[in-house]
Amino acid sequence: MHERASQGSLWRTPGMPPLLGMTVLGFAGFALLLPTAPLWARHGGADEGGAGLVNAVLLLSTVVFQSMVPWALRAFGWRSVLTAGVLLLGVPSVLFMLTDALPALLAISAVRGAGFGILTVCGSSAVVRLVAQSHRGRAIGIYGLAIAVPQVLFVPTSSLLAEVLDFSVVFALGALPVLAVPFTLRLGARLDRAPAETQASADAGEPATRRVAAVLALAVPMLVLLSITTPGGALTTFAPQLGYTAVVVMLALFAFTVTTAVSRWLAGGLADRYGPARFVVPLLVIGAGGLVLIAWAVAAPAATAVPFVVGMVLVGVAYGALQNLTLVMSFAAVPGRLRDMASAAWNIGFDTGTATGSLVVGFIAAGADFSVGFMTTAALCVLVAVLYAVLLVVRARRG
Repeated sequence: MHERASQGSLWRTPGMPPLLGMTVLGFAGFALLLPTAPLWARHGGADEGGAGLVNAVLLLSTVVFQSMVPWALRAFGWRSVLTAGVLLLGVPSVLFMLTDALPALLAISAVRGAGFGILTVCGSSAVVRLVAQSHRGRAIGIYGLAIAVPQVLFVPTSSLLAEVLDFSVVFALGALPVLAVPFTLRLGARLDRAPAETQASADAGEPATRRVAAVLALAVPMLVLLSITTPGGALTTFAPQLGYTAVVVMLALFAFTVTTAVSRWLAGGLADRYGPARFVVPLLVIGAGGLVLIAWAVAAPAATAVPFVVGMVLVGVAYGALQNLTLVMSFAAVPGRLRDMASAAWNIGFDTGTATGSLVVGFIAAGADFSVGFMTTAALCVLVAVLYAVLLVVRARRG
């Protein structure tokens, strides 16, 4: 059900307004609790590893449910699945008001992860269904803006809101995804009315050999995505715990989220015009450089706030642009009938990396310090950049 659209009219493409409304409200609830829920766990007596578990469980649950979304869409339809997603993400947020005990926080996070898994896979898959391939990079950029705007507003400010007002205010605002139900009903109804041949093609069984080939084709963009979302997850989880004042943390997270939003948006046009492959290695190197700066800064935070903020900006450039580029690469790597599979795989890669960063850097910090954790993620970016450069050389020699 692709709609032909110029760049200026992409915002008004039928189905895009409810998709963007659902995305903004859904990610607002997600962004508000991303740094605040681990801080609430620390309030209840958890150490760095326990605090990291809160977001790790959220995102591991997300990954599990993301793998089920293509089946759920076939079994229950878009309208039911989308509505269930925003309710599962939003309603449990208020339960954080009742306890700061770590086991309860992990259970609530697991339920929210189920809703977030539905929201993420359905959102990126809907973009492909609504917009023609020639405009896909730009459409993904606009969708990325809808994801980024609430993160720009709430990731930097939520922990400050919790400290200045109260944690309960943040937890109440975390229920914002519930307000997206009218959007899910509109968007779901449109997608459920897809032409029969399109739906049949999307739902048709695929030979096992072709599915294996698709999984192998998706492995490269997933590895790139994993390498940059691992530090991204660590930074959004632990920024309030790095020893800086609340104002410095807010400034750093604001710089990170704004840079992420702008670079993800701009990368769409570049991908449509030049292809995504040529930008991967430089972006990974930029991200690694930012992480080295951050690792150096947090080793002596009292005197190094500026390098910390600059490092967050550099990581934000790579983090945002590579989100867009790897999603474009994922959809290009498989036949159109496997687009839901590509969407699920990309979102699984994104959230696995984010959860890994939250979990691994948290436990490294508990045993050593955060500086060692961020240097480890920088090394991962460099390693993947080298592997990707070798792959490009091999492909070039094979013609």
